[in-house]
Amino acid sequence: MAKTTTELLCVLSGFGGQGVLFAGKVLANCGLIDGRHVSWMPSYGPEMRGGTANCSVSLSVEPIGSPFITRPTAVIAMNQPSVEKFGPTIVPGGVCVIDTTLAMKADEIEMAEGVTRCMFPATKIAEDEGLKGLANIICLGKLWAETGFCEHDVLTAAIEKCVPPKKKHLLEPNLRAIELGINL
Repeated sequence: MAKTTTELLCVLSGFGGQGVLFAGKVLANCGLIDGRHVSWMPSYGPEMRGGTANCSVSLSVEPIGSPFITRPTAVIAMNQPSVEKFGPTIVPGGVCVIDTTLAMKADEIEMAEGVTRCMFPATKIAEDEGLKGLANIICLGKLWAETGFCEHDVLTAAIEKCVPPKKKHLLEPNLRAIELGINL
């Protein structure tokens, strides 16, 4: 884990169906469990699956003035349009986690000085590891490894809280996916 942060302004973005809203919910729950101020604001196009989806998550030890994030400290981009839209908005020294399976030209997008680009084919890795549909959680694990936005046990507890009881069979794969992302 690189550095620990007391504030995280994160935009998670991709196509509908890639799980960016769920990953944002896990991130927001990390803040709630940690006793921080939290804002979670989802946004998606009219066609949920296949349309665009993103959410803004703020975690802070101070009160949050607005749920709108115009200058994120971190971005998770699950496709090329997301990198193009949000990559240039990251503050200098921020982090951009990019799934290169659907963002093959991410290295061509200009970003502020000092932005750490974590680029890897998360969707392909998820499929190869038998974790189809969990590229979002792999990316969240990588974001945690880069920013340390909470303690590891808080991250695990947030996943446990967000996987509903009727989908309990998905808990273990989600926990595997987060560890896979952490260790990339």
